[in-house]
Amino acid sequence: MSIVIAPFEEGQPFQPAGHHGVGPVHLFGGQDYTGAVTVALSHYLPGGRADLSPVPAETLYLVLTGTLSLTDGDGVTHTLRALDGARLPAGTVRSVENSTNLPASMLVIRPNPAAAPTSDTEAQS
Repeated sequence: MSIVIAPFEEGQPFQPAGHHGVGPVHLFGGQDYTGAVTVALSHYLPGGRADLSPVPAETLYLVLTGTLSLTDGDGVTHTLRALDGARLPAGTVRSVENSTNLPASMLVIRPNPAAAPTSDTEAQS
């Protein structure tokens, strides 16, 4: 097995439903991607948001720059700043918003539903 490099300039921009003022780019993911995990870099402009909806699978957020508000289905808001992370179990209802005057960037990491199951040997390496 060899190392796979993902140059940023080769990332695939996409537009998920319910996202407004957000520019995501798949670093690992997108069409024809078969890896076990997807990684997207999402840029939230001031006022950018992801509508309240459930995440399809366990999802990890890692804010790289700026500040984002993460609100759960009960209306509880968490403030995530640079290098803060959040783990959302599958089905967690959430919204994300940049209510500041500066852009914010966040990595979004989740399993790839299109990936082939790995063997026990591969999972241990």
